[in-house]
Amino acid sequence: MTTIFVAQTQSSQAVNIQARVSGFLEQRVYTEGSAVKVGQVLFEMDKKPFQAQVDGAAAALQRNEAALEVARTNLARTKPLVELNALSQRDLDDARGQYEQTAAAVAQSKAQLDSVQLDLSYATITSPVDGVSSFSAVADGTYLDAQNAQLTTVSVLSPMWINFSLSENDMERMRLEEKEGRLKPPADDQYTVEVQMGDGSVFPQKGRIDFTAPSYNVETGTFLIRAVVENPEGVLRPNQYVRTRLLGASRPSAVLIPQRAVQQSAQGHFVWIVNKSDQAEMRPVVVGTWYGDNWFINSGLASGDRVVVDGALRLAPGTAVAIKEADSDAGAEMGAAASASTTKN
Repeated sequence: MTTIFVAQTQSSQAVNIQARVSGFLEQRVYTEGSAVKVGQVLFEMDKKPFQAQVDGAAAALQRNEAALEVARTNLARTKPLVELNALSQRDLDDARGQYEQTAAAVAQSKAQLDSVQLDLSYATITSPVDGVSSFSAVADGTYLDAQNAQLTTVSVLSPMWINFSLSENDMERMRLEEKEGRLKPPADDQYTVEVQMGDGSVFPQKGRIDFTAPSYNVETGTFLIRAVVENPEGVLRPNQYVRTRLLGASRPSAVLIPQRAVQQSAQGHFVWIVNKSDQAEMRPVVVGTWYGDNWFINSGLASGDRVVVDGALRLAPGTAVAIKEADSDAGAEMGAAASASTTKN
């Protein structure tokens, strides 16, 4: 597979940082646009109201624990007196009920204390992931509630998702080439994804496909594919346009010639070849996909044919030519046709 696809990067985890409690935002701690670590403090809310709630809940718990101790002591005294018939069964039931009520009040107070302590911890807003931060959506001193809880976004940079699409035509072409034996997919269809940057350089990390859409997009007629690639240096950023190439497939006995050797007429593509008599001959061909500066030929040529690369504009059928070997990037491992530079005799 040699087709290059236009792709767009996407953070594998873009986390919206939101306030979990209502209150005044005291200050933004982080630098907007900077890299942040998991657990790093991003925002601080005014903690005084939450601390007051914690203190009140702690006092209520202490009061209920004291009442529970009294109820426990009273129940312990009542039991032996009832056994001696000094007190009635009703007195024992009342003591037991009072103990259970105060025990429930203690449990409720503990839960309330846990709740307000959790609210107090939410007043310090930290990053849940390593990533790059966005701008602050609210200013210091803003009152935060459910309507304006969004504070910023932290986007994970590694791994990075690479999204690209295959058209219906691409999918049909691949199926046909596989069926005809011109394209052999990698084992278990595990393609390697190569990423090309905007300047044409190749990103050092290779990716792998981790998601394919279950259906075509009805609006675009394309099939979404997502690759995942490690991005340890943070070179790739979210929403960046790149190019991708799928690696791993092979083309058995493929014929590969330089693109400049292929010409086009009203009847289709053709090349000039040099026959056994060293004369020019026009040969119709069916072209496939590109590979760098070369072109796969699906039919019309065989390995060993001498193809005219330069000087083809001066040729006519039957023209005698002088042959000079041309520089070619068509690799022998691809089954490339022989290239020749020609001049008119």
